[in-house]
Amino acid sequence: MPATTSVTLNTGAIMPTVGLGTWKSKPGQVEHAVEFALKNGYRHIDTAAGYQNETEVGQGLKASGIPREQVFLTTKLDNPDQRNPAAALESSLKKLDTPYIDLWLMHWPAPMTRDGKADKGHDWLDTWKAMEDLYLAYPEKLKAIGVSNFSVEYLQRLLPVARVVPAVDQIELHPSCPQHDVVEFCQKKGIVLTAYSPLGSDNSPLLKNEVVNRIATKYSVSPANVLISLHANKPLHTVLPKSVTNERILSNAKIIDLTKEDINDLHGIDKTHHFRACHPGWTGFGSLGFPDCE
Repeated sequence: MPATTSVTLNTGAIMPTVGLGTWKSKPGQVEHAVEFALKNGYRHIDTAAGYQNETEVGQGLKASGIPREQVFLTTKLDNPDQRNPAAALESSLKKLDTPYIDLWLMHWPAPMTRDGKADKGHDWLDTWKAMEDLYLAYPEKLKAIGVSNFSVEYLQRLLPVARVVPAVDQIELHPSCPQHDVVEFCQKKGIVLTAYSPLGSDNSPLLKNEVVNRIATKYSVSPANVLISLHANKPLHTVLPKSVTNERILSNAKIIDLTKEDINDLHGIDKTHHFRACHPGWTGFGSLGFPDCE
């Protein structure tokens, strides 16, 4: 089946299929990665307030010389900011040095205090309502809103009361973490899936997997190309490979068409080798039990 180069959000906006992810990309590196990526064809950049690199991402965007309206820019509301999304939005706009954000995501359905504990007195649904208010009141600043790390359970709680259906759910997706239930649910609701950690994160065993390498050999591409292309071959999917290395940034942009058999073989990996790079059971977010990751 043919790979796609872009998807259409429920707002009507066009979102490029392959974007540059910037999680773990450090200041001093990320601005150069963003600049290089944009100068070499990327038109989709993803960051987050929690990554603490929005300023450098904005610098890379400016240094690239690519007109702002040609770039799809995503950032995310950090967990400790859920009581005051308006101030958080203004902070992100200022740090990114941009008049608007193409997509603003609730990073996790997990309000937190500044000292890293669960903010049990605040409901993330109230955060979403505040995000909706900002989206409806300031369309010149905010082009779309969505969620990240939402399971079906959270989406089922959100949609019945939402005035604005999320445009995107950004989740971990790769052959060893396919999350078929979330994918199926979002596709039925017209919500785009954005895959983070598409390679299975750093030093992923997927890069050495026999099935992945067989398909890579078949098409004379790298295993990473196969894993990234998997999402480009699915409807309503976008994907965020990450790198600060010029050669890999260029390589990751190469998308190939996969057959239905190829996709089925890749999906079969999960039957014998399931793992998550970003497991909700970890304790990086204090008493919430959410991970200190994407």
